[in-house]
Amino acid sequence: MLKRLITPFVLTALFLTGCQAPQGKFSPEQIAEMKACGFRENNGDWSLGLNDKILFATNDYQLKDDSRQQIQKMASQLAATGLKHMRMDGHTDNYGESSYNEALSLKRANRVADAWAEGAHIPRTNLITRGLGEKYPVASNKTAQGRAENRRVTIVISTP
Repeated sequence: MLKRLITPFVLTALFLTGCQAPQGKFSPEQIAEMKACGFRENNGDWSLGLNDKILFATNDYQLKDDSRQQIQKMASQLAATGLKHMRMDGHTDNYGESSYNEALSLKRANRVADAWAEGAHIPRTNLITRGLGEKYPVASNKTAQGRAENRRVTIVISTP
């Protein structure tokens, strides 16, 4: 008898608690800062906009000083809002063997992650890196401009 009386009360309490949970996973401050840094929302994740991505020269994975400074500044700003976990996806054009391109794209992602961790003052283990090679081009690899667009690292933020 007691069980029948308590069960509706418990279910109601759980339902009301669920309704009071925050609707978004990012705070308004985090969203504003991601937008200010050029990130765009896509299906709940935020990624660095195409015009603001980090590009590399052909067969290169070294960061230029201005790119390193830009990454570190952005990392510091986002970390100040509590954003301390990201994923860095390295990409390449379609020159070279697939295995070479995957290794090169991972080196690019790791370089960006190293600079990000330094700028945000967070453990490097907070950052996931992936070498995707030429699997997901944003532009056609049939033109020099398209190949240049595909030599990049994309930063993705999925959780605060």
